[in-house]
Parts: sequence; C-alpha cells; structure tokens
Amino acid sequence: MLVIAVNNAPPRLRGRLAVWLLEIRAGVYVGSYTKRIREMIWNQVVDLIDDGDAIMVWDAPCDAGYDFDTCGKNRRCPVVLDGFKLVSFQPVTRDE
Repeated sequence: MLVIAVNNAPPRLRGRLAVWLLEIRAGVYVGSYTKRIREMIWNQVVDLIDDGDAIMVWDAPCDAGYDFDTCGKNRRCPVVLDGFKLVSFQPVTRDE
C-alpha cells in the first residue's frame, strides 16, 4: 500500500499523481506499487511540489510495519529515535 498526501500542490503535480494513483479525497492518493515505481513517483513529487508539502507512507518490513518520507515546507519532520521513526514538530516562525 502506498499513500501520498499533498497540501498546496500545483495542478500539474496533482494531475501527475492522478495518472498513477487514485485520489480518494482532496490531496490524498493511494495505490500499490513496487519500490521502483514508488521512488519514481516520489521523485516527481519532490521535483514538482514548489511551495507545497507532501508526505508519502508505504508498507515496510520494520517494527512499525510502515515507513514514510516528507518534502516541502512542513513543520513536521521525521526523526529516528532508537531505530524507530517518529515525527518532530518544528516551532512556528514569525514568517508563518
């Protein structure tokens, strides 16, 4: 299983994701692909996200049963603590 959620994504990225994945809700795409295709899709997200942000979650053979990655301007950042991936929240800056 593969899930990608985007915020403030440009229309060209949303269209590209709709080619490969099913948009089950605004900005939330799901599908089931191999690692190679998943990485190709994620590279397109990273290249086209502009001022938005995205997260990708997929099945993985680890203790949690899934893994994830993020890109773009986002207050949530993945951190590894004792081999377990968690989410760290960054403080709000004055620009936001």
